[in-house]
Amino acid sequence: MITTLTLPNATITEIKTLLHKICNDDDVLEDLPVGTTAGLWSRKHLIHTHLENNKCLGPLFIYLPFYYRLPYIYGHEYVFTRSPFKVLKLASWCHSLHYFKRLVETSFIHRFSDGTLPLRTFMLCLYWGFAAWQACYINHPLYTPPTVFLHHLFVHFIQVCEFGNFSVHLILNGIKIPYPTNNSFTWLFFFMSCPNYTYEVGSWISFTLLTQCVPVGISTFLGFIQMTIWGRANHKT
Repeated sequence: MITTLTLPNATITEIKTLLHKICNDDDVLEDLPVGTTAGLWSRKHLIHTHLENNKCLGPLFIYLPFYYRLPYIYGHEYVFTRSPFKVLKLASWCHSLHYFKRLVETSFIHRFSDGTLPLRTFMLCLYWGFAAWQACYINHPLYTPPTVFLHHLFVHFIQVCEFGNFSVHLILNGIKIPYPTNNSFTWLFFFMSCPNYTYEVGSWISFTLLTQCVPVGISTFLGFIQMTIWGRANHKT
């Protein structure tokens, strides 16, 4: 039977004792079911990963029903109708790819801090609520899109910011003290401690300009405030 350690102040000796109950001293790693590489996952990390995945999955599954105008959302006459405006399709792609990237980062890249679970649960509800508000507004049959020639410009800005954000997260995961590399998207480390937040805000500002709707603007403003708080805290450390 596999047991677990729940105390946050568990010592390395206790961890070794726990592993000793599971594996024999003469076991070879490649002969075990884990293969040649094994990872040790803490209970806190698993909980944070689960919450973060749910936080990103929610907006994905919430936004698309509004985009496809499933029944009981906008009225019977609009069920499964498609908007003639291209900006709605672009917004759907940008929104979905953003949260798909977040899922990949959560599963394979991110290392979580000691944020409290109630705060993360509140953030989860906030993400889901804003996703529904944005989706309802953007995909509404009476939605009026912005000027056509600006669509692709803002989409390119979103792509640049998303790739820059992903590049910075790779650096933050690989080293303790981040520094610029040959990747030009990491050169913002010359000027700031948390360029990932800069790229994140830039992406949401571009999405706001792409859709030009109030819910996205409010979400971007609140996200900017929160990331400013996180950035100041990380800069001090």
